Amino acid sequence: MDEVLKIIKERRSIRDFQRKEIPEEIVRKLIDAIIWAPSAGNLQARKFYFITKEKIKKDIATAALNQNFIVESPLVVVGCIDKRIDSRYGDRGVGLYAIQDVASSIMNMQLVAFENGLGSVWIGAFKEGDVSNILGLPYNLRPVSIVPVGYPFKTPPAPPRIPAQEAVEFR
Repeated sequence: MDEVLKIIKERRSIRDFQRKEIPEEIVRKLIDAIIWAPSAGNLQARKFYFITKEKIKKDIATAALNQNFIVESPLVVVGCIDKRIDSRYGDRGVGLYAIQDVASSIMNMQLVAFENGLGSVWIGAFKEGDVSNILGLPYNLRPVSIVPVGYPFKTPPAPPRIPAQEAVEFR
């Protein structure tokens, strides 16, 4: 099996983390994965906050509808779109392209995290206003994802997938 496809198939959403620090060299790889993701017009209309402080993680967990496992992860990444993309792409840039940019970056990061023995989970259920206030975000940034990252206690089995013929249609 191709190595990238193998990683894609083996990666899981992890919600149970060891209290073990992530080495700086791996954090740098995560950052590289984020910044090398494709972006609309190469505008890179995104910003990421790497959170390690316990108090901020607790506040983020509360804003994420009390998903308290967030606090257990050594690193929490908050992905934000930069609404200034509207100067080039208008409403579609803000409502779609910038979100796709963040999504591409997060997926890259999750795959590199897995490759380096880390687990992560993509969280979309949170109060955006609360997260914005917690991080003191400027007007142009909107948080769209929260991703706890750390060493998993256990890896769950693969969830079922729909058959390819249901997911893809050739025309």
